[in-house]
Order: sequence, then structure tokens, then C-alpha cells
Amino acid sequence: MTPPVRIYLADDHALVREAIATVLHRHPGYRVVGEGGDGQVVLEDLARTEVDLLLLDISMPGPGFPELMAALRPRHPALKILVVSMHPESLYAERALRAGAAGYLCKHWPAAELEAAIAKVLGGALYVSGNGHATAHAHEVTPGSEEWRRLFHLSTREMQILLHLAAGAGITQIARALVLSPKTVSTYRLRLLRKLGLSTNAELVRFALQQRLIT
Repeated sequence: MTPPVRIYLADDHALVREAIATVLHRHPGYRVVGEGGDGQVVLEDLARTEVDLLLLDISMPGPGFPELMAALRPRHPALKILVVSMHPESLYAERALRAGAAGYLCKHWPAAELEAAIAKVLGGALYVSGNGHATAHAHEVTPGSEEWRRLFHLSTREMQILLHLAAGAGITQIARALVLSPKTVSTYRLRLLRKLGLSTNAELVRFALQQRLIT
């Protein structure tokens, strides 16, 4: 008998982890062997747990996505990583694949797409949701546009802080959510404003609305 695929769920929202686990439990060939909502917890769990597939949220407390990927790749070279994120494919998919992920799935898609993504990745293919599908569910930034170029050159952490600021969160609140110091968050804020050619939080919110990063 073929052993089940061992899957770890990494997402800072317990409800999301439970929903994904419910989908996976319908498949006799999959077994959820662990879950975590913090990047550091994920690293520690994977150091002592045999995992074949990691379903990884791109925005969690603790180490940022680039740091997580940099730590995971040399330690777990055979591990397949499927990023499952709220952020649109046009902003993050290419970045995730460059970092070593085998696939990128936007959370706008239904459970059937998750199952298809897992099958593709386990089969050795690269996967990005929306390829060959209507993208009405995704927030799109036109590739090649000036706005797209600005957004693409933001780091993952800068993008996290952009989304928090655009949603109305303050520096202290963001620092607590991302486990950073307020001074570090302020530095990131100034950096992303400069990269986007903006001056104030109000301009940032307007930019996020125009690019449909928030609704």
C-alpha cells in the first residue's frame, strides 16, 4: 500500500487551517501531520516532523516569507511547498516560485482548485492558480504597468505592511501582528512609500483601492 502524503498546514488563521484540513481529510491519500500559525513554529515543527508537502501562507507572524524559504530549502530539499495566499497571483506567484515554491494558489479559488493544485505539485509540475481559468475572483494588477512594477519590487514584508496600513492599522498594531518593533515598522513604512512614490497614508490607501488590493 502506498503511504499517505504527509501534509503540514501553515497559516495564521485557525479557521483557514481547519477548512483546509476538512478538505484534505476527504482524500484517503493525504494525512495532515501538523499545523502552525507562526513562521518560527513552522520551522521548529518541520525540524522534528517528516513532511512531504507544506501548504504555506505568505503572510504570517514571525520570520517573513523570504526568510522562511531561505531556511526551508537547504534543510528540506525534497519538501514540496505550495503557497496558499489571499494575495493575487499577479503580485506574488512569480516571487514565490523564484523563492523555491512549487506552486501558488490564491485563496479566492474553491476547494476543488486546492485539490488540483496539490495533485499538480505532488506530480512534479509547477502550478499557479488562474492559469487557463477566468480570473474574476482575483484582484488583478495589469502586468507591465508602472503600478505593477512598483508593487513587484516591494519586499514581502513591505507588502505585508502596505496591506495592514491600507486596512487602517496603526504602527503599534502592525508591530504586534508581525512581531516587529514599532521603529522597524516605521522604517518599512517610509521605505515602501518611497518605492511607491507616495507621501502619506491617505495616498497609500487610495493607491491600494485603485489597485484593488483592498475593497
